[in-house]
Amino acid sequence: MPASRPQRVAVLVLEGAKPLDVGIPAQVFTTRESMPYEVRVCGAAPGLVTGGDGLSYHVAHGLDALVWADLVFIPGYRFPDRDDPRQEIIDALIAAHERGARLAAISTGAFALAATGLLDGRRATTHWHYTRALAAKHPLVRVDENVLFVDEGSVLTSAGAASGIDLCLHILRADLGVAASNHTARRLVAAPYRSGGQAQYVPRRVPEPLGERFAATREWALRRLGEPLTLTALARHAAVSPRTFSRRFVEDTGYTPMQWVMRARVDAARELLERSELSIEQIATDVGLGTGTNLRLHFQSTLGTTPSAYRRTFTQGE
Repeated sequence: MPASRPQRVAVLVLEGAKPLDVGIPAQVFTTRESMPYEVRVCGAAPGLVTGGDGLSYHVAHGLDALVWADLVFIPGYRFPDRDDPRQEIIDALIAAHERGARLAAISTGAFALAATGLLDGRRATTHWHYTRALAAKHPLVRVDENVLFVDEGSVLTSAGAASGIDLCLHILRADLGVAASNHTARRLVAAPYRSGGQAQYVPRRVPEPLGERFAATREWALRRLGEPLTLTALARHAAVSPRTFSRRFVEDTGYTPMQWVMRARVDAARELLERSELSIEQIATDVGLGTGTNLRLHFQSTLGTTPSAYRRTFTQGE
């Protein structure tokens, strides 16, 4: 992210745009003093854009916002498998990408992104109802229907509207760190983080109230990361067998229980590195990783960097 100015975010509203898909990036990256982003909502031209679900949008900007933007969101829209967006929209998206902007599609916005050719040969996803249509319309795209979002670096895609929140929080984590992402999640009353590898939908083979019980167990574990957390202890808290707990936990989160605990400990360490001056050894103890050596090992395997280098990323210029 440029250090000298806020990052510029454009939300491109296409004909038939879905209300939640438009609102999510506009709200997550809302222009405010505490967030280093500036948001512009745009269309093919300034003025009224007919949306989906009975709503229309009056946008202040046209495609010039894509020239201005560092990050462009393409919300989902109705009937994406019929016709591609107009050529000037496709050309503007390609030009923005060539200038270095990231392009992020929410739900069926993936069809507009695929129409640019920028997803050819890359993994992508969209709402589960449209994954086969996307694969049929754009056979060079490696469509993955079993994930919440896909990050291919300069092009990103997500599943349905709620997955758009996950994608936005994922981008925030990369740009600003875990603390900022978690703060935004709390503001939205959303889950702090769901892995992109989590399935979009799961046929429930156990009673639905069990999902609430597992969510309570995850919250319980997050408050006890510095303590020993074994599969047996987690299953005992959820009042199910370890086998049932493991199977259902993977369905709910995309991680095994121990993978999730390790990821939670690394994330807790990241937040402490961003927001405190505690030593590496103390942070390792506080988050349940034991030693600085162990923390460094898991940082390298999970994030490809060291705790010290990560800390420097978030303290430069202070």
